[in-house]
Amino acid sequence: MIVDPARKIRVGNKLYFGDNEELVAEVIDNTTSRGRTIKFLWEGDEESFRAQLEVLGETPLPKYIKRKPDEDDKERYQTVYAKHEGAVAAPTAGLHFSRELIKRLEIKGVRFAEITLHTGLGTFRPIEVEDLSKHKMDAEYFRIEEQACKIVNKAKETGHRICSIGTTTMRAMESSFTAQKMLKPSEGWTNMFIHPPYEFNIADSLVTNFHLPKTSLMIMTSAFAGYDLAVEAYKKAIKDKYRFFSYGDALLIL
Repeated sequence: MIVDPARKIRVGNKLYFGDNEELVAEVIDNTTSRGRTIKFLWEGDEESFRAQLEVLGETPLPKYIKRKPDEDDKERYQTVYAKHEGAVAAPTAGLHFSRELIKRLEIKGVRFAEITLHTGLGTFRPIEVEDLSKHKMDAEYFRIEEQACKIVNKAKETGHRICSIGTTTMRAMESSFTAQKMLKPSEGWTNMFIHPPYEFNIADSLVTNFHLPKTSLMIMTSAFAGYDLAVEAYKKAIKDKYRFFSYGDALLIL
């Protein structure tokens, strides 16, 4: 990408990718987090466009991983149940699940319901305001289908636990529920920012990683667990040298 660092990237500017400018994009909008929305100008079909992205692109690891991504990251930084392209980061709580573990849980009677939320860069953006109500989340695309709703709502009606695998899943579910606190099918964009105090409507347990401070993920975890319990858990994790962040250990909140 060719960009003059001394000049702001404005709407209407063109961006060029590759040594021979194989890809060209136009800036079409500004995001709420001072980013840019771009539109690629491509005359070929979708298959050739995706092939070009594979050539020029790389696995988008979090900024705190101070190395270049390698071939192993294509598999490691992805859940075993991923189906749809679109996210810029893995829903890292799901990285703890292997196909073998999922099968063992199913044998024990656990039902899995799959939903989609394409994690955006806003997930990693630090909170820069003291008044949390003034923080603006970037919108993220999500889809919840009828089959997932049937599984979740049947479990709620029969008094079974609903466990959200990750804050990404939690945000999607909390963006689509009925007045009776049942999950409903929907598709669209959500910029929901969950922070204390907040009453959760669908899940009553959460699997999540240990997150960076001052992020929306850490704040949602505090909203679900309660501030005091979240701090106690993080102190325990630091004392016992748990691994933090995307490739780190998991936390189960009941």
